[in-house]
Amino acid sequence: MKLKIAVLAGDGIGPEISVQGVDVLTAVAEKFGHEVSYKSALCGATAIDAVDDPFPEETFKICQEADAVLFSAVGDPKFDNNPSAKVRPEQGLLAMRKKLGLFANVRPVQTFDCLIHKSPLKDELVRGADFICIRELTGGMYFGEKHEGDDMAYDTNKYTREEVERILKVGYEYALRRRKHLTVVDKANVLASSRLWRKVAQEMAPQYPEVTTDFMYVDNASMRMIQEPRFFDVMVTENTFGDILTDEGSCISGSMGLLPSASTGTGTPVFEPIHGSWPQAKGLNIANPLAQILSVAMLLEYFNLMEEGALVREAVDASLEANVRTPEIQVADGAKYGTREVGQWIVEYIRRR
Repeated sequence: MKLKIAVLAGDGIGPEISVQGVDVLTAVAEKFGHEVSYKSALCGATAIDAVDDPFPEETFKICQEADAVLFSAVGDPKFDNNPSAKVRPEQGLLAMRKKLGLFANVRPVQTFDCLIHKSPLKDELVRGADFICIRELTGGMYFGEKHEGDDMAYDTNKYTREEVERILKVGYEYALRRRKHLTVVDKANVLASSRLWRKVAQEMAPQYPEVTTDFMYVDNASMRMIQEPRFFDVMVTENTFGDILTDEGSCISGSMGLLPSASTGTGTPVFEPIHGSWPQAKGLNIANPLAQILSVAMLLEYFNLMEEGALVREAVDASLEANVRTPEIQVADGAKYGTREVGQWIVEYIRRR
């Protein structure tokens, strides 16, 4: 197979982990006889500094022409600490999703047996947790009408039936491939937009009789994820709730550096780690590259290269079992490995298999 990959390394630790993801994808391609080409592009704070646009038109064109985007992270403290900034790195991420039609963000949440002790939850609660959060990406408050003034501000949480139907369809399709349980998360007791979500879901449920559909208010869901994470199989929700719940879900595994994601829709799909740019760690060779590498596994599986994706996952599991880990998940008195060392260990494992 021939694949054209747009590489958006972004800001902070992005360039460091991006290199490891590209190296792993290259190693897999060489092993299985695929041809992968790469084209890099600017985004986030790096793009603002260069061309005053967090998602330049040239970057959009490169993404459009690619088969997939391998994205890393955006964000910079000089914008975070400046509330008057008119252009922000995160606007590039939102623009990318909107322009590429990426309405579905898929975030797997899983535990690793050798890292259960790193989870803030008790072993008996978290062991075996394995679910997927599906977040609607291009609607809701993040994209609704806005106003910001000195004395009043608002963000409009707007959804259409079409937007709700298409993301629920994604949720049901994932549920059919898994344990056939879909939880729709909303706030229908308060929000009109959530009542539309619940109404549409209730209408669609009979089309998927094999799937058990239940409904949960977002505040209850946030508690249930901590109290009983194994309850969930596939969770689907709107943009703002999904942003919060998926970050909460990342704590279950014990590190945000372990979880990948995919954003899909009508245009070029994007594969990325869920963590941010962690600017404080920039250049220190301590960032965990595993989420970026597992994003490569999701990319391969998206193109039905299941054996290739499985090998990447096997290599990641092997690195963890061998205690080849960056500092935040390393065992006491374990050997010191940095971003580059972990990534290259995984590359060599793939080449040896």
